[in-house]
Amino acid sequence: MELFLAIAAVVAGLALLVYSADKFVLGASGTAYSLGMSPFFIGMIIVGFGTSAPEMLVSGISAWEGNPGIAIGNAYGSNIANIGLILGITALIIPIKVKASIIFRELPILTAVTLLSVGLLYDLKISGADAWILIGVFVLILVYTSLKGKSDASDDDAENPGLSLKASLAWLIAGLLLMMASSRALVWGAVEIAKMLEVPDVIIGLTVIAVGTSLPELASSVVAARKGQDDLAMGNIVGSNLFNTLIVVGIAGVIKSFEVDRIVLYRDVLLMTVLTLVLFPMGYKYRREQKAGTIGRISGVILLTVYIAYTAYLALIALKIIPQISI
Repeated sequence: MELFLAIAAVVAGLALLVYSADKFVLGASGTAYSLGMSPFFIGMIIVGFGTSAPEMLVSGISAWEGNPGIAIGNAYGSNIANIGLILGITALIIPIKVKASIIFRELPILTAVTLLSVGLLYDLKISGADAWILIGVFVLILVYTSLKGKSDASDDDAENPGLSLKASLAWLIAGLLLMMASSRALVWGAVEIAKMLEVPDVIIGLTVIAVGTSLPELASSVVAARKGQDDLAMGNIVGSNLFNTLIVVGIAGVIKSFEVDRIVLYRDVLLMTVLTLVLFPMGYKYRREQKAGTIGRISGVILLTVYIAYTAYLALIALKIIPQISI
């Protein structure tokens, strides 16, 4: 009976996730059109930050309960998953168009924020002052992006989905709530099945739960790309990573200052930085006749392969099959 319920939760959760992601993207594009905002802005602010809400909640609770390592691991691990897993799978399913404005404006901002986090982590701790710096930078980026969102819309209006602002906001909120609920059901079912098959807890955490918490971003990005809303998909990735790096880590540091293991800086933060930097050559427009650059299927395979190798490496360390490198 328990196995049946777990399987039902996985099937129902997956079906509801696909449906809710479709409505969420519909609401996001409708909101962009009604408010005169660019799709990238909506993807970055609403889709990106909205789907990162679980990370913020987990990190805040972890810091409050005296487990800051979970908070920072959650933030940087989600960033790695956003680029390696989510962007990789999305590009593998359908190539993503990347406009010049993203390459020359938004990605440099994300890169600068990533390098800022490296600088603040160099002493292997996040102090209260560091945390407020991160939050302050987030506020500045939010103001700047809000102003640019209006001006960009005049050059690249969002597609009219035929919905009123009220209906768009309703689908946006309902879609987000349904995505969270369906992701929760899917993760619960998968964890129960794994336990019945006697899969170790550490593997469940590194695979099922890690992927499960990224399902809202994955679902919304894939649906957005399939609907031709490439800016929403890219905005989701950029927005989520900015939110995780600045707000998720910032809130944890404000609640309680904490030290960071050296391996986090030289393994996880380093990989996060490298994955951010490779988006430039992957999305760059190399031919003048092209309207935009493209993160294609080959790039998707590369990103996904890196993420799988990274996750497998962590699993082997956790299972003590290979030793962790001491730095």
